Amino acid sequence: MTRSLEIYDTTLRDGSQGEGVNLSLADKLALTQALDWLGVAFIEGGWPGSNPKDEAYFAEVGALKRTTAKLAAFGSTRHAKHAPDQDPNLQKLVAARADIITIFGKTWDLHVREALRVPLEANLEMIRDSVTYLRTASGRPVFYDAEHFFDGYRANPEYALQTVAAAHEAGAERLILCDTNGGALPAQIAEGVAAVRARLPAARLGIHVHNDGGLAVANTLAAIEAGCEHVQGTINGVGERCGNVDLTTVIANCELKLGYRCLPEGNRVHLTELSRLVWERINVIGPVGQPYVGRAAFAHKGGIHVSAVQRHSATYEHVPPEHVGNTRRILISELSGRSNVQAKLADRYGELKDTALVKRVLDEVMARENAGYSYEAADASFDLLVRRLVGGHTSPFQLQWYRVHGLGTGGANEPELVEGTVKLTVQGQARLCVAEGHGPVDALSHALRAALEPSFPQLADLQLIDYKVRVVDSGDGTAAKVRTLLEWRWHGQTFGTVGVSENIIAASWTALVEGIEFALAGVMGNAGTASAS
Repeated sequence: MTRSLEIYDTTLRDGSQGEGVNLSLADKLALTQALDWLGVAFIEGGWPGSNPKDEAYFAEVGALKRTTAKLAAFGSTRHAKHAPDQDPNLQKLVAARADIITIFGKTWDLHVREALRVPLEANLEMIRDSVTYLRTASGRPVFYDAEHFFDGYRANPEYALQTVAAAHEAGAERLILCDTNGGALPAQIAEGVAAVRARLPAARLGIHVHNDGGLAVANTLAAIEAGCEHVQGTINGVGERCGNVDLTTVIANCELKLGYRCLPEGNRVHLTELSRLVWERINVIGPVGQPYVGRAAFAHKGGIHVSAVQRHSATYEHVPPEHVGNTRRILISELSGRSNVQAKLADRYGELKDTALVKRVLDEVMARENAGYSYEAADASFDLLVRRLVGGHTSPFQLQWYRVHGLGTGGANEPELVEGTVKLTVQGQARLCVAEGHGPVDALSHALRAALEPSFPQLADLQLIDYKVRVVDSGDGTAAKVRTLLEWRWHGQTFGTVGVSENIIAASWTALVEGIEFALAGVMGNAGTASAS
C-alpha cells in the first residue's frame, strides 16, 4: 500500500524571507494557482498583520479557484501581556479566514528566558491559550510549529517535549518539529522525532528544516522515515540564510525512491516546470546543478558517458528525466566524443553517421574551444557550425559593414546613447539602417532587426533574454579575447549563441547574427533543439 505525505508549501511566506526574494501581490496570487496546479496539500500564504501585502493577499486570494490545496495563515502564539481574545496577532489570524491557521511557539528554553523573558510555565500557558482560542474563534484546524525544536530538545529534552504536549493537548491537529537554525544532523532529527512519537503516540507529526548545514533534504528524509507524515518547505529551497528544504527534491526522492505519494497521480512531471516558474517569478537564475529539476541535472558532457547513456540511460542517470518533467541534454565541448555529436544532431543530419564527417565536426569544435569558444550553452551556434560543415546552411543575409559611435548622454542620470549603423544585402537588395541604443550592442541589435524585419516579420517574436561577457585569457590584459554568450527565446523555447574576439563588439555581433540565422533556419520547430539544450 502506498504511503501518503502531506506537502505544505511555504514559498510565499518563509521563502520570501530569502535574500533578494521580493514577491509582489500578483506574484503571490499567481504562485498560489501554480502550487494548487502542482497538487500540494497546503499553501502558507503569509502572516496577516505583519505587513500590508499579506493582508491584501488574504483579502484577494479567496476569489481564486483552488482544486487541491488548502490555504494556511501563519502567525505566533499570543503576546505574554495579552489575553488571547485581546491579542492583535491572533485576531488577524482569525480575520484572514484561511482554511488552516499555523502558529509557532517557543520550544528552546534559551529562547523563553532570553527572547520572551517569561517563566517556562508561562510559555506553556501561551501555547495552550493560543491554540485553544484559535480553534474556538475560527472554527478551523490549527497546526503548531515547534520553533527550534531540535536545539531545544538537545538543551532541555523534557521541557521541549512539554511544549509540544501543550499544543497537542489544546487541540493542535499537526505538530511540526522545526530545525529553525538548520544545523541538526540526520541522527539528531530521527532521535527528536522518535521522542515525540513515544510521548505523544496519537499526534500527527510534521517536519520543517532549514539548510544551514547543507543537510535539509537528508534531515527531512530522516524525519519521514522516523514517522513524520507532513513536510514543510519551499519550491527550490528559497528562504532565509541558506534556505529551506527544497520541496522539488523531497517530493522526487519520496515518490521515486521511498514509495510515498506526495502529489496527485501524474503531477510529479510538473516539478521542473514549477521550479522554473518560481525562479522566474523571483527573478533569480537557479543553480544549473539543482537536483532533478536543474538544467544540468541530466546533462552529459564526457564522450564515454554519452556513449553509455545512449546504450542504456541507467548507466549515468539515477532516474529517467521525464519522470520529473526534465530532459536529457548532450553537451558539446573539447571533451566530447563521436557519440555526443551523433546523439545531439543525428536525428536531423543523417550525414553524421559518416565517421569522417563526425571527426571533422569534433576537430572543428576542439580548435574553436582552444580559441576561446564554448558550446555548452550555445547550442544554436553548434548547430550552425554543423550545418556549415555538411553544406546545409546559407545565410539569409550578407553583411557589408557595420559601425557604432557614441551620442553622449540624455542627462545626468540617463544612460549613454549609442548609434549603430548596419549595411546588409537582403534578398538581393542593399539595406542601410541606423538605430540608437543603450550601448553599442543594443544599438547594433536594433539596427540589424530594422534591416531584416521587413523581409522576415517573424523576427518580431525573437527575444534576447540574457547577455553575458567573459574574458577568455586574462593574462593578455586589455588585449584579451572575450566570449559573449547570448540567450534567446523563440516561441516559448530558448537557445544560445556564442561569439569570440579581442573586440567585444565583434564578438557580440557574431552571437547576434547567429541567433537570427538560427531562428530563420527553422530548425527549432522541426527538432526541438532549443528545448532539449
